[in-house]
Amino acid sequence: MKKIQVGIIGFGTVGSGLAEVLYSQQERIMKRTGIDISLTKVADTSLTVLPDHFSDVTLVQDAKEIINDPDIDIVAELIGGIEPAKTFVMEAIKAGKHVVTANKALLSQEGHDIFSAAAEHGVEIGFEASVGGGIPVIKSLREGLVANRILSIMGIMNGTANYILTRMTDEGVPFDVVLKDAQEKGFAEADPTYDVEGIDTAHKLAILMCMAYGMNITHNEIATEGISQIEPLDIELAREFGCRIKLLAISRNHGEHVEARVHPTMVPENHLLASINGAYNAIHFTGDTVGNVLLYGLGAGKVPTGSAVAADVVDIARNINSGSVGRVPPLAYMPDQIQDRRITPMNELFGPYYFRFTVRDEPGVLAAISGILGQHNISIESVVQKIREQNSAVPLVMLTHTAKESSVAAALEEIKALDAVVAPIVKIRLLEEEQE
Repeated sequence: MKKIQVGIIGFGTVGSGLAEVLYSQQERIMKRTGIDISLTKVADTSLTVLPDHFSDVTLVQDAKEIINDPDIDIVAELIGGIEPAKTFVMEAIKAGKHVVTANKALLSQEGHDIFSAAAEHGVEIGFEASVGGGIPVIKSLREGLVANRILSIMGIMNGTANYILTRMTDEGVPFDVVLKDAQEKGFAEADPTYDVEGIDTAHKLAILMCMAYGMNITHNEIATEGISQIEPLDIELAREFGCRIKLLAISRNHGEHVEARVHPTMVPENHLLASINGAYNAIHFTGDTVGNVLLYGLGAGKVPTGSAVAADVVDIARNINSGSVGRVPPLAYMPDQIQDRRITPMNELFGPYYFRFTVRDEPGVLAAISGILGQHNISIESVVQKIREQNSAVPLVMLTHTAKESSVAAALEEIKALDAVVAPIVKIRLLEEEQE
């Protein structure tokens, strides 16, 4: 029986999750593949001993002891971040090792170098766990939807942000309170910036867009907004309007150009994505032949993510065993077919909007704001004014009909300068169901 040896760099949440899956599922994997896939070495600078059931696994401090080990076939980079992760991955590739990773930040920023090096050295790169945790998103897009022109990608791709918004919606708790509680429970990082400001979601969307459209893109090219400015009042009003607020990744393929954006969105309650709650993720694809596809599951966690990394290990082991390394291009397109595509500028987009203005309760304010919006061809669908607050300021809420983003930006700049506006303006885009 063929034996494939695996080395793990980084024994944190995901690394230990992969180890547990390979250990607990070894017999099942062997029955399904006919291959003995064994974890033989772990590199981690913070550990002095591995759990007892890994007595046959060698623990080292230096990742190069895995990279330079001639008996190791697959290296799992699971430390996260850009460096030294990129160095380890590039060195492993140059040493002829196949690589699996869950590192979406690395792939969305440095993926071009990594995939080019892998092609040059004839090795595989697996990255199923980089998007959607335990959900088989990458394999579905790369193989299951290969006969489709992908028309759109939309999804909830960050469990922390979705957990926070769910609790704010269901319990009426302010953002700061939910975030602190999530940190105490381990659902959110000590520095939650990547999660709550949409950066983590942008990393994942960049990877999916590379695969869906055969294009070069980094997360820096994706317009990104987070959820930290959303208050319980916005959640309450969204409910009154028949919506739930979600942090969405959205991309639409217009042929000559493609949309790429991450931002809070009011999603109609009858839309599938409105019902995705807690730490769960969901990614929605529209293909020209298959129609609509929704993939749903846990987007993070030790064992679910470990399961996704293990799937990559098994795929690569099968390819090694059958002599078919490189059978499927990692980015779903042949390397020479991946091209630059124009990203739709945000100011060219159209859609309906929710605005919340905090204003002094005095005559003429509504007329002044409405007048500015009208001058920029922004039509108001509805207006809601809530009760007076203690400081004599009141929330003034408007929903608009479809408007151009550039017009909205210009109008809000003018409105912001009004003396009667006493706090930052909250803007949330509405999802139009007919576009899906």
